[in-house]
Amino acid sequence: MKSYALLGDEAVALGALHAGVSASYGYPGTPSTEILEYLLAEYEKGGPVARWCANEKTAVEAALGVSFAGKRALVTMKHVGLNVAADPFINGSLLGIAGGLVIAVADDPGMHSSQNEQDSRFYAAFSLIPCLEPRHQQEAYAMTREAFELSERFQTPVLLRLTTRLSHARAAVTASETRPQNPVSRAKDKTHWMLLPGYARKNYAALIEKQQDILSWSGSHPANRLELDGRDVSFAVLTAGLGGNYYEENLADLVKARGGSVPARLHIGAYPLPADLIQKLSEKAQTLLVIEEGQPFIEEKLRGILPQGVAIAGKRGDGTGGSGPVPRTGELDPDNVRKALGLPPRPNARSSLPASYSSLSLPGRPPQLCQGCPHGDSYEAIKRAVKEIDPAENHPSVAVTSDIGCYSLGAAPPYEVPESIVCMGASVGMAKGASDAGIPYAVAVIGDSTFLHSGVPGLIDAAATDTPMTVIILDNAIVAMTGCQETMLPSSKLRGLILGAGVKPEHLLELEAKRQLLEENTARLKAEIEHPGLSVVVFKRECLEAARKHRKK
Repeated sequence: MKSYALLGDEAVALGALHAGVSASYGYPGTPSTEILEYLLAEYEKGGPVARWCANEKTAVEAALGVSFAGKRALVTMKHVGLNVAADPFINGSLLGIAGGLVIAVADDPGMHSSQNEQDSRFYAAFSLIPCLEPRHQQEAYAMTREAFELSERFQTPVLLRLTTRLSHARAAVTASETRPQNPVSRAKDKTHWMLLPGYARKNYAALIEKQQDILSWSGSHPANRLELDGRDVSFAVLTAGLGGNYYEENLADLVKARGGSVPARLHIGAYPLPADLIQKLSEKAQTLLVIEEGQPFIEEKLRGILPQGVAIAGKRGDGTGGSGPVPRTGELDPDNVRKALGLPPRPNARSSLPASYSSLSLPGRPPQLCQGCPHGDSYEAIKRAVKEIDPAENHPSVAVTSDIGCYSLGAAPPYEVPESIVCMGASVGMAKGASDAGIPYAVAVIGDSTFLHSGVPGLIDAAATDTPMTVIILDNAIVAMTGCQETMLPSSKLRGLILGAGVKPEHLLELEAKRQLLEENTARLKAEIEHPGLSVVVFKRECLEAARKHRKK
């Protein structure tokens, strides 16, 4: 037994190593990135295979191949990455999973670095597979190990749901003995791995048959803890994930405010929902308060489980679409959970200030591109070219679509160039649509890693019809926003890929993103934007932060 001080992400990685994982795959995305970075460091020391992939879909497919060979595999991603991986992820539940397959997904309530607050528990329920939700780093380690065992027991993938605060907080973790890796073994019945309709129907029926066993497992799981003895059963509390931690932080004050009465409580950490435990909790309850991190996943399902006489309070209030006592958006924390419990605010430094200070607020510090970032020089050239093409206010004849990455910050002052930021790869498809809709000059701005992730298919679509649009690839030779991971292809190979997609060589322009070349770059970029067909412009210069890391290494 050995103790480590680990981030929640690192606890997952160590749990996978000690569970005998043979290969790990992922795509970098905050707050999940540190899981695979930990495993990559171990791989460099001779540990199990760990690889970044072009996107989350290819990562899941590689992991399926490992499981097909009978070995254990881990996939890591952030919540929106699960959208990209949905096809193999959902179909994976119909396969005869041999080696344990665990999908670790880090959700981002509060959207600290994401474009939505989606809750990955819905994906697990939709796919009819088990889901584990740790509430602290020790559980993250233990549940990762358990997830591999579960996957092999039920022959399905298992989803491990993390959230930002758990992923990026550090605590002591006690590890247990390392399990050896599985040997290579092949399934005798290949139909379990073939989703032709005839086989898929049989496999789906088998998945449905497993549901009772999976429900029995979750109903008896120690993470689904029911507290009834000596409790006030008229007021019940149901917590999940980090919501359980925040509830317990306020429990002493809650008991004091209730004259010593302790509410009945059920904490849930394993899914599907343990319906029997929920019914026991609510048998004599008049009110049930649900405290869960993310969307009202549990709360919405309760309305089909509980008798009508029980008032459900949580994120949705009375269920008519309004807000309840628990905040519907953003992260939970001890203070907003305290408010939901009906407790007064705790004293803090601000409340002790003189009244004259109460109106003071700190100035905002929005994120911005690093000083000297090559993207700044690229955006300045784009901004000037657009203004020369259409000097009118807001440039109505030009549409500039952008993407997810450091260069998203080009939408903020002083550049204010992109007009749309939706999801990985959307910039290229949106520029094509804008052109098809009749906007004369459609421009897509995408980073080199994002282009490899999901921009290439959009470029193929545009090349097939020679759509009058310009794709600008900001090539800083690294995946910068998530901590400078290596891209799948070096910059030197981008040209061949772009030409292979069907772009005409005379309209593939490579420019160096430098301030001293601003006027020349603007003129050459303007000519390509005005070309009545597809053109691609690549602005090239290494990320400054990556350059510093390379020098240090």
